[in-house]
Amino acid sequence: MKAHELKAPQGATHRSRRVGRGHSAGQGKTSGRGVKGQGARSGGVKAPYFEGGQLPFVRRLPFVRGFVNIHKVPFTPVNLQSLNAFDDGTVVTPELLEHAGLIKSSQVRVKILGQGDLQKKLAIHAHAFSASAREKIQGAGGTAEELQS
Repeated sequence: MKAHELKAPQGATHRSRRVGRGHSAGQGKTSGRGVKGQGARSGGVKAPYFEGGQLPFVRRLPFVRGFVNIHKVPFTPVNLQSLNAFDDGTVVTPELLEHAGLIKSSQVRVKILGQGDLQKKLAIHAHAFSASAREKIQGAGGTAEELQS
């Protein structure tokens, strides 16, 4: 058996309907268009959203302004004050943050923000740091290391 010998099984395909070929063909006279009216005329097909002259649903909706930036890189924010829950000398990673319940998933990018004060000396590994967060981490004697995404 070769690729050019393959054939669909009997009954798997339908023959196209030959309309307008007389009564004996079963689709004669009006050719499946019914009797008179807009749908029976050539070019009588209206747009899919046409609702008989009533204001279409898509035009009744409010305008949607703005746009969605498809290149935006989402970060999950974590504030410094919440990192005080860890012990001194801890290496804080996204996996540890997930385990502690500070973020939902370690698969997302994490950004450390500078809200609050850090009283612990921590080695923090995250995807991004705000300037104030980096300053406060180093001021507390810790280190801020950026992870590659």
